[in-house]
Amino acid sequence: MELLDIRIIDIVDIVLVAFLLYYIYKLVKGTVAINIFIGIVIIYGIWKLTELLEMELFSKILGGFLGVGMFALIVVFQQEIRRFLLMLGSTNFSARKKFIKQFRLLSKESEVTTNVSAIVKACKTMGSTKTGALIVIERNNSLDFVKNTGDEMNVEVNQPILESIFFKNSPLHDGAIIIEDNFITATRVILPVSNDLKIPARFGLRHRAAVSITEKTDAISLVVSEENGNISYLKDGDFVHFENLKALYNLIENDLS
Repeated sequence: MELLDIRIIDIVDIVLVAFLLYYIYKLVKGTVAINIFIGIVIIYGIWKLTELLEMELFSKILGGFLGVGMFALIVVFQQEIRRFLLMLGSTNFSARKKFIKQFRLLSKESEVTTNVSAIVKACKTMGSTKTGALIVIERNNSLDFVKNTGDEMNVEVNQPILESIFFKNSPLHDGAIIIEDNFITATRVILPVSNDLKIPARFGLRHRAAVSITEKTDAISLVVSEENGNISYLKDGDFVHFENLKALYNLIENDLS
């Protein structure tokens, strides 16, 4: 039995493909696109199996489906493709550092480092004074495509800072803030606004913006209503009002772990 003639370039090719597939998975993880991505991988695997077993008719059908489907995938994954290209072309060194960091396959999942307690307490205080706020906490998906619309910042999360940012007379109170790990990395961020007709008319632009960003990415968001002081927690485009702050604290910690 002859040994397979494997060149160094073949190994590099396999490793690059593995990294590419892993990063695509990380990019769509936590979004509705993950199910489509898994489906495509399964269909591609079946196609290759039918080729190996020389099932010509079935193989041609699957091959034709995948060939035509590539155009449809560009439409389906347009948000993910946009984020991927924005990240690659980013001039932000920290963004590139994060990009490289995501390829560490053997690294352990990072522990929760965000000061969740400070965020929840600040929301409680702002709710009592009916101070409007929109806080977006990044998870796996990069938020560089919206961070660039605001002002760059690098301040550790704490309660006084959060309250001062959203103070009504503060020049930074308009728009959203972005939190990465335990740092506020951008303020006055302009988020895309959802036009979903299912959102009740009583909810304003803050809630619609929070719905949109949590639909497009796996980020989570907190909104403090300026009208009634209610605190809303948003994930995957769905939102829940919280009065029990302990339950809210536990939920955020769980989602960030």
